[in-house]
Amino acid sequence: MGTYLTILGFNSAIPTINSAPTAQFLEMEERHFLIDCGEGTQVQLRKAKARFSKINHIFISHLHGDHCFGLPGLIASFRLLGRETPLHIYGPKGIKEMLETVFRLTETHKGFEVVYHELDKNYSEKIFEDNRVEVFTIPLDHRIYCNGYLFREKPKERHLNMQEISKYPEIETCDYHNLKLGKDFVLSDGYILKNEVLTKEPAKSVSYAFCSDTRYFESIVPVIENVDVLYHEATFLHDLKEMADYTGHTTALEAARIARKANVGKLILGHFSNRYGDLSVFTNEAREVFPNTFLPKQLEPVKIG
Repeated sequence: MGTYLTILGFNSAIPTINSAPTAQFLEMEERHFLIDCGEGTQVQLRKAKARFSKINHIFISHLHGDHCFGLPGLIASFRLLGRETPLHIYGPKGIKEMLETVFRLTETHKGFEVVYHELDKNYSEKIFEDNRVEVFTIPLDHRIYCNGYLFREKPKERHLNMQEISKYPEIETCDYHNLKLGKDFVLSDGYILKNEVLTKEPAKSVSYAFCSDTRYFESIVPVIENVDVLYHEATFLHDLKEMADYTGHTTALEAARIARKANVGKLILGHFSNRYGDLSVFTNEAREVFPNTFLPKQLEPVKIG
């Protein structure tokens, strides 16, 4: 198990020979999430050998084409591959109308249920939860309504210390669940066995924040504070800050300032303008403020935590 991020594409606006538009595949606690779905995402999924048939939840940041134009084709491919499992799509209000119009005009019959979760709030809200993972929106400041997404593993159960447990015949298999939850065990004579003796510390729960297109926006800092890995757009270098503000984007320097203020573990930059040939200029600028900054590695799974 473990949490792995595969960046399928990180380019802004126009695909290039070496980089695709924004899309990411996140495996967390055996859940498979797709984050944004730019043009060609299903091809990138195949190149990455990702188990995309297991994707049941897709999170779209906003309705600019380089973040969602790959969705109709992906959904059509799901049908051709015989999918029957419901597919949940989270995105801005209007995403249902957009997709259903394409399906209607192209006579695409999905063959499975698509469940739309349309978003319109300007504050962070929990939009997905099960017994292992929870997902929150990260409201951003772009030219149109846009959200990032925060993925968190829930606290894990403690590990049983079977060497100690075996010393006490009174502890039966049916007691293991309570021990994993951190509860002490009371022997028949009233003696209390402390949980920390019978169990070991659980593995650390990890978190990942995806911040798509946005201006410099300090309001996100409390939402993403202390995350293990932050992906933040950095379309321009700071000498083009005026253009960044005008187009609703961030500079590498500003992304680094967000990472430092939020005390994140690692910063990955992305969504670079095609005007830059050598992408190392982005990390050079960002590392002046936040040294633990990296460029994305397309199609290469990266372990989080």
